[in-house]
Amino acid sequence: MDRSYFSEEELLISMATGDQAAFTEIYNRYWRRLLAIAYHHTQDESAAKEIVQEVLINLWDRRAELEIRQLSQYLATAIKFSVFKAITREKRRNTIAADVFGETTSQDDEQIYARFLHDYINGIVEQLPEKCKQVFKSSRMEGKGTAQIARELNISEKTVEAHITKALKHIRFGIRNAGLFLVLLLSFFK
Repeated sequence: MDRSYFSEEELLISMATGDQAAFTEIYNRYWRRLLAIAYHHTQDESAAKEIVQEVLINLWDRRAELEIRQLSQYLATAIKFSVFKAITREKRRNTIAADVFGETTSQDDEQIYARFLHDYINGIVEQLPEKCKQVFKSSRMEGKGTAQIARELNISEKTVEAHITKALKHIRFGIRNAGLFLVLLLSFFK
């Protein structure tokens, strides 16, 4: 059966049951895009290929337990997580080298962490329903007030507040789900 016509959801369902052809289609469909994202962050083709392989292998290994709503966004976020882990590993190697050989590193930990967190939150925001995402971006990213957003979108202020509350809940939930990773991440910066 040709899986090139499958939607993301159909591919995920098939892959979850162990369908290797569905996984192959996911690999073929997203490999180049994921490589571009990884390369953008690493500027190292070899490291970028390794990161993409790691993410895709992890996807296959965890296929039965993952609950993915949007595959392309999940994979892009997973690539960013893996890039960050690779940068952290490299930083630790550099720190050890500095301790042993007296060399110094140039990575600014706080900037890396802030960038990662910003990208992660933006990934969560992009998964919000369209109206909710629009309201949240107007409020938090453009600094518009509730009344102004309500006028611009022709909705009530209560609806604006409800969308902002919903968005914040999703962000908190997403960060809470990544909590273990973030705790580990923060431990590297102490």
